[in-house]
Amino acid sequence: MPRVTSATPATPATSARGPARLLLMLGLLRASELTCPPMCLCISDTASCSSSGLAKLPLTLPSFSVTLDLSHNHLTWLASGSFSHMPRLENLRMGHNYLSSLRPGAFHNATGLRHLDLSSNRLKVVEPHYFQGLWRLEELLLYNNKITQVEAGALSGLSSLKKVYFSLNQITHFPFFSIREHSHPFLAMLDLSSNRLARLPWEEVKALPGLLQRGLYLHNNSMICDCSMYSVLWRWDAWGYDALRDFREQHVCSIAGDPRASIRLLQQPRYFNNCTVERASAQPVAVLLSNVHVSEGSRLLLDCPTPLSGADLSFSWLSPRLGPVSAAEPLLHLFANGTLEIREAAVNDSGLYVCTAVDAGQSLNATREVNVTVVPGEADSFSTGYTTLLGCLVTMLLILMYLYLTPCRCGCCKQPKPPFIPIVTYDPGAFPYSASEPPKSQSSKHVAFMEPMTGDAGAEWTPES
Repeated sequence: MPRVTSATPATPATSARGPARLLLMLGLLRASELTCPPMCLCISDTASCSSSGLAKLPLTLPSFSVTLDLSHNHLTWLASGSFSHMPRLENLRMGHNYLSSLRPGAFHNATGLRHLDLSSNRLKVVEPHYFQGLWRLEELLLYNNKITQVEAGALSGLSSLKKVYFSLNQITHFPFFSIREHSHPFLAMLDLSSNRLARLPWEEVKALPGLLQRGLYLHNNSMICDCSMYSVLWRWDAWGYDALRDFREQHVCSIAGDPRASIRLLQQPRYFNNCTVERASAQPVAVLLSNVHVSEGSRLLLDCPTPLSGADLSFSWLSPRLGPVSAAEPLLHLFANGTLEIREAAVNDSGLYVCTAVDAGQSLNATREVNVTVVPGEADSFSTGYTTLLGCLVTMLLILMYLYLTPCRCGCCKQPKPPFIPIVTYDPGAFPYSASEPPKSQSSKHVAFMEPMTGDAGAEWTPES
């Protein structure tokens, strides 16, 4: 009969473990390959798919990316939730594509966006749902499109917005009324240059936050000359706004709407001699904000630089704790040049200090804001650290003195020789010996040192003759 060899049957779990591991490894490998599309370059937290000939978004994009570059492609539309699986996305570059509109929810779940570049596309109308939910967005680039209209709620909810670029479009009206201090507290630049703005609602423009008025670019527009426009731009020019000074020659207006009769309104003011210029204004010439940190008990000087210069220039300060600073305050002193001295800064002196420079002759004012933070205990901590360092140095000095100036007790030092007792080896024939007379030692002979041997009674032992 044939010999039958028995074997332990494999359990289903054991037999399936190998294929399961293989499938898992293949799945992970496949997933890693799909994370970065083959036409893109993925490095660290950046994915670059620029100039890849894309007509639509790749099926999968790296979810860990902070920066995604899709510029210089052929993208024509964005579906709802196109970036919903990229929660870490902060910078999205989609310039130089063919986008004509954005679907509702195109940036759903991409609320971390801070920089969005949609320049050089084919957008025509900026609708309210385009940027819905992007409350962290700081910079929005929409220049060089075909935009003719910006709807009223297009920038609503973008409370972190700092810069918006609408230049090189075909905008005829802009909803200035939708931008206010409480809705856009950080907006410092609005570029509307090179559009088709003919008449602006100048009362709404004057109601814009002072920070935004400094960064409002309106050059290269087909505006019609009128006194309202000249009054606002004249004040901005007198206040030294860079948005006006940097493009002084490009602020042109047409007389009676005739583009052939155009003048540079800031270089040909004679046309506006009959206009009443509103010189006095509540808007400041400059709003400068700086942050100062100082230790408690330190002396602090707060300067008040201003572009104003005149014989009638005066300064005043507002303190967060005391209100208007007066000369009677013992710990505060206001110098003639506008510098405020805080002799001994306390913790409750922290807050926003506001300096106002007023030129009574020209009815102008300038504002300087300084955010002061008084750090408690900084001086004490410095003193404690200095004392600790001094203590360490003294301790090290004492240790060195102990090692090098105290009597040496190491084995390498010379020790005084103990007195030795020479013992002469007994030789009966050398010289007469008597037990009562101890042998005389000779200093010239080398002898062996031995401890004297004593008996029970303590007497010295001598050999018998």
